[in-house]
Amino acid sequence: MALTPGTRLGPYEVLTQIGVGGMGEVYRATDTKLKRQVAIKVLPASVAGDAERLARFQREAEVLAALNHPNIAAIHGLEESDGIKALVMELVEGPTLADRIAHGAIPIDEALPIAKQIAEALEAAHEQGIIHRDLKPANIKVRADGTVKVLDFGLAKAVAGAAPEGAAYVHEDGVRRADLQVRHPASQAPTITTPAMMTGAGMILGTAAYMSPEQARGKAVDKRADIWAFGAVLFEMLSGTRPFDGEDVAETLGAVIHKEPVWSRLPATTPVSVRAVLQRCLQKEPRQRLRDIGDVRLALEGAFETAASLVTTTTSRWRGQLPWMAALSVAAALVAALAVPALRYVRQMLPPEMRVEITTPPTDVPLQFALSPDGRFLVFVAPGEGSPRLWLRPLDQTEVRPLAGTEGASNPFWSPDSRSIGFFAAGKLLRLDLTGGAPQALAIATAASSNGSWGADGTILFARQLAGPLSRVAAAGGEPSVLTQLDPPRVMGHRAPQFLPDGRHFLFYALGTPEAAGLYLGSLDGGVPTRLTAADSGGAFLPPDQVVFVRQGTLVARRLDLASATLVGDPVLLADRVGVDANARGGFAVSGAGAVAYRAGGGASRQLTWFDRPGTAVGTAGEPDANDLRFPEISPDGRRVAMTRTVQGNADVWLLDLVRGGMARLTFDAARDVDPVWSPDGTRVAFSSNRTGTFDLYMKPSNGSGTEERLVNSPNTKQPQDWSPDGRWLVYYEVHPTSGRDLWVLDMAATDHAARVVANTSSEEVLAAFSPDGRWVAYQTNESGRFEVVVQPFPDTGSKWQVSTGGGVAPRWRADGQEIYFLAPDATLMAVSTTAAGGSFEAGTPAALFPTRIVDGGTVANNRPQYAVARDGRFLINQPVGDATASPIMLLMNWTPEAKR
Repeated sequence: MALTPGTRLGPYEVLTQIGVGGMGEVYRATDTKLKRQVAIKVLPASVAGDAERLARFQREAEVLAALNHPNIAAIHGLEESDGIKALVMELVEGPTLADRIAHGAIPIDEALPIAKQIAEALEAAHEQGIIHRDLKPANIKVRADGTVKVLDFGLAKAVAGAAPEGAAYVHEDGVRRADLQVRHPASQAPTITTPAMMTGAGMILGTAAYMSPEQARGKAVDKRADIWAFGAVLFEMLSGTRPFDGEDVAETLGAVIHKEPVWSRLPATTPVSVRAVLQRCLQKEPRQRLRDIGDVRLALEGAFETAASLVTTTTSRWRGQLPWMAALSVAAALVAALAVPALRYVRQMLPPEMRVEITTPPTDVPLQFALSPDGRFLVFVAPGEGSPRLWLRPLDQTEVRPLAGTEGASNPFWSPDSRSIGFFAAGKLLRLDLTGGAPQALAIATAASSNGSWGADGTILFARQLAGPLSRVAAAGGEPSVLTQLDPPRVMGHRAPQFLPDGRHFLFYALGTPEAAGLYLGSLDGGVPTRLTAADSGGAFLPPDQVVFVRQGTLVARRLDLASATLVGDPVLLADRVGVDANARGGFAVSGAGAVAYRAGGGASRQLTWFDRPGTAVGTAGEPDANDLRFPEISPDGRRVAMTRTVQGNADVWLLDLVRGGMARLTFDAARDVDPVWSPDGTRVAFSSNRTGTFDLYMKPSNGSGTEERLVNSPNTKQPQDWSPDGRWLVYYEVHPTSGRDLWVLDMAATDHAARVVANTSSEEVLAAFSPDGRWVAYQTNESGRFEVVVQPFPDTGSKWQVSTGGGVAPRWRADGQEIYFLAPDATLMAVSTTAAGGSFEAGTPAALFPTRIVDGGTVANNRPQYAVARDGRFLINQPVGDATASPIMLLMNWTPEAKR
């Protein structure tokens, strides 16, 4: 029954009701003898009316009254009046912890003092053999002075008495739910505290979201159940969400028993030591859980901090720069020696490392994936309805879904709040908000094969050109501005930017000479970037202080000291055989929550495959190649194929003999020698090399003899495209700092190899091919906003005709000049008839020949085409072998460098 104001229970005068809890109604009252305010908790009828249970409660209350601790709400006694039996308790002012969490997650420096006081309360009770059994935020109050008071200690057991095993429990609607097939003794049953539940035999105890698995199964519990509940409460404090939750009791209990918490919900700034405590508290098997809450308290108080600093570096909050570690002195070494037992203890507390496989649909670009900063989602590129696009995979589900409007997408990256995705498509940088709507174009970005990074202040970093500096643009769009400066001839390109958590500093990769290329640290504030280390890929930040990157095919981590702008310590292995693409994108991704995703093997092997006009595979050229094989070019006599091939990070020109078989290396420089083009007589091969810093044009006899000749020397990057049939003109593109790639030709008949322009606009002009009679040049341009194939006369310029419709790249001529082939955006090989008379040119309607699985698809503006056309009309296509996803993405959790050391 409800008590009205003025009701007297012995010396206590009721003032007002202040709550309804799982143990009964709670009132504020005045102790008229001692002139103090107290809390009166009226016992449920199921206890007050049962003599045996009441006697048991009396005995338990006597034990509880013996507890005397500043963090435990005291029990003053039992009172009875007019058949009402009530427990008199200390009145604790202030909000409950549940009220505080309702306003959001609690910062780590505020949460830890609260957690330590809760642990002290549990420790004091456990020492007296008392288990709380119903620890939850609603049973914890935080006074205005910061003092924590834990309420209802031991009452779950006291109220329970000898309730029968398998008693049904009451759901939120007040109905007894035996049909849910969850059996609990009353002392351990799940509670949803609503007024409907405060009824006789329907009374239940405990709270489902904080119950340990053994408690949820109805088994006997000990103090380790409180340790579990403590972990659940601390998790909720830090994340603002429960570690185990559901729409009803049954679903919640199922999560407790079978599911793991979503650890990525913890803030990225959560110290490793705190994560370790949480994960050891929330071990489902009691034997694997921490055995003593005192150990938890010591860890939270930093008792092992000196020792732990030798095995882990923690940070309570990102404050603009990473914590730096002073050099260890002789005294510190002595401390370390004395701390060996603590070291062993901290290592035991670290959660076990976990690696989980994530399968994705087949994709020809297996390195293009990204983890959301909160660690909840994976986005990746894979085909969909004939065109590459973005797919989204929630990590707590097995289903994936395509993202509308992302056809032709490449290189996705996330916004800091995990609500939007940036990507590249059709020569533009775009963003897609996951809340809905079409993608928004932010800027022209010709370097579609580079990737971007989204900072906390709304700045996006990206590379506008394949060989150029990094630019910045607002996440709302606008005119990009150049951020970094190149250092020719040492450095000719910046790419793969990644912001650090402070939003001001960022990592990026620099292309250049061997001594200058590698991983750099830059700042939005400007200044000269700092080279951190030689590397094969860009880097990513792994909290709390590690930088992850690929070096010689191995994914490694090193600690970043931001104050000195250096990487310290030896590299620590994360995974083997992690690939890197031609644009320094490594096959890995890192979330701000601390998870690492990677794909071992770097994707499928490549195979040069012959196709006839209907699209039937009619043979192969060479063997499947696990190396990065690119840009095949058939020799004029049809006996050899030149290509770019990267072996152990070194790119060179290689020649495949189609008659005798076998592969031979043509160039041997330690720099990148790429993009070969045959002379019309087949005696020479032109290529591009950055052996002096900038990619310049070179030439070498195709039989391997003689010396290599440098054809031109200028500060801008150049890549050869084609050689005119008469051997006089070598067409190439040159990267201009403002206009991007433009087409030029070298006069190979002139002693000085004089250059003249072919196409030079503010748009991109690239992948040029001479007609068989040398009178026309086909190339692709994004003048219309997307890449299309056009034809213009040569050597005269001015007029041009568009050949493709609906997008097109990588044009090639048929041997008789009466047809042009190109790739549609969905990688379908297209053909269009051509007619030329005098200075006039006419193109027919493009017709689809067959879909391809060509490397890089039909949407990426590469240096050279990934297919070639033989004189007999067959197509030699560079394509992956089998499914590129034969190697799944691995999700690495709970990794620490200390565990590896």
